[in-house]
Amino acid sequence: MQHLHSVKRVLSSKEEVVGMPLKLMYITNNETVARIAEKSGVDWIFVDLEINGKKERQGHLDTVVSYHKIEDVSRIRKVLVNSQLLVRVNPIYERSEEEISRVISDGADIVMLPFFRKKDEVAKFVELVDGRANACLLLETPEAVGVIESILQVGGIDFVHIGLNDLHLGYKLTFMFELLANGTVEMLCTKIRQRGIPFGFGGIARIGEGALAAERIMAEHYRLGSSMTILSRSFCNVGRKSDIRQIEETFRIGVAEIRDYESRLSHESPDYFERNRREVCRLVDRIVADR
Repeated sequence: MQHLHSVKRVLSSKEEVVGMPLKLMYITNNETVARIAEKSGVDWIFVDLEINGKKERQGHLDTVVSYHKIEDVSRIRKVLVNSQLLVRVNPIYERSEEEISRVISDGADIVMLPFFRKKDEVAKFVELVDGRANACLLLETPEAVGVIESILQVGGIDFVHIGLNDLHLGYKLTFMFELLANGTVEMLCTKIRQRGIPFGFGGIARIGEGALAAERIMAEHYRLGSSMTILSRSFCNVGRKSDIRQIEETFRIGVAEIRDYESRLSHESPDYFERNRREVCRLVDRIVADR
């Protein structure tokens, strides 16, 4: 029997997910952590099934290969009340139809396609989702950037997230936020925004933290009209926190700080955002020089 949530729960993507407040995503397959994140105001709980090719691309880096299982989709679905469930599947391969149908049947509200290079892959993904869930693209290859205008002509794309980790690796850059400083993210945001598709990019740590401070990145989200971001592993590294109360406190305070900062950004002038953009470029140059 199909899960109760297998019918597409369409987000009002063209209206509700535009600009601040950002839709916050958090990656977990832990039911307790998912409940805590939802209670704190995290909008999308993110189950990550992508494994094909990921270790080869990122195995030398301090990044997370999640090793979530397809069974985690229904487990996490059962504990969510308000948050949407996003599931990242594998890049298009011989079992994509089976995998996508399974995650939708098990309750995914949003299905994310990673590491595509061509328009045909995106068209196939949208065809396989078939309107049963929201279709989200994870734009993270230089090849896809090169044909982005063609890709965005595919009907049925509900969201686009620009993945800075794999994308900066693809361009052989040192630091993922070089893509923000060098204009690549702005160029992509402009093209996606012109198509009327909600979008986001990268991830953020807690306010005041991160190699490039979260508030600097958030101001760029606001300037560029971004709608979504991922709460990074450093926001709450549950692998290093065994005390549930500590995890609850981290989420409660951390999300509240982000929302407070968003409120402050809504009152800033265009000059403020231009000054922040220049400061981001300066800080990124310094970080790259030090690595």
